[in-house]
Amino acid sequence: MPKDGLQNGPLSASCAHLCIDMQMLFAAQTDWHTPWMTRVLPMVERLVAARPDRTVFTRFIPARRPGEGRGTWRRYWERWASMTLEALPPDAVELIPPLARFAPPAEVVDKRVYSPWVDSDLHERLQARGIDTLVVSGAETDVCVLAGVLGAVDRGYRVVVATDAICSSSDHTHDALLALYHERYGQQVEAATVEEILRDWR
Repeated sequence: MPKDGLQNGPLSASCAHLCIDMQMLFAAQTDWHTPWMTRVLPMVERLVAARPDRTVFTRFIPARRPGEGRGTWRRYWERWASMTLEALPPDAVELIPPLARFAPPAEVVDKRVYSPWVDSDLHERLQARGIDTLVVSGAETDVCVLAGVLGAVDRGYRVVVATDAICSSSDHTHDALLALYHERYGQQVEAATVEEILRDWR
């Protein structure tokens, strides 16, 4: 199993921070409450504060009401009617306040599915800025973070997962995903702590 750390050398000016779905939707007492979010927030905030102008936040935007969506997403929103926009408080989709204060200069990309690469201009924005490396943080490890990581790999980015700045509502699958990155994606996904990342981001 590969060791943690920046196996492919220091990070450079061509690196950006992709912060996934750190929103009230998951921080508040909703049906999608993610208890670990509060615990990892200080580490996420350290990453953002170090390079706010190189941070891109994603926000997951639920369907407006049950019955919307294509294919299995329609059934999904019928199951999660309590998490549709008409059932949630108006600020549910907003970034949690300690992070929202960084945008701008940080950018925000909205998405309606797990992946930030689908039906968005994220890749184009990053390419326009000469970005070839992404540090990934956020929620949840085994859902939207996973989709963000695999989409970045498919597009050829160097990917560094900030191991102490990601979280899930499931400890079991969080741990399983970290093992998966090592055992199956070790050539394309590096795993490092926030301390290691900040020390070697030049």
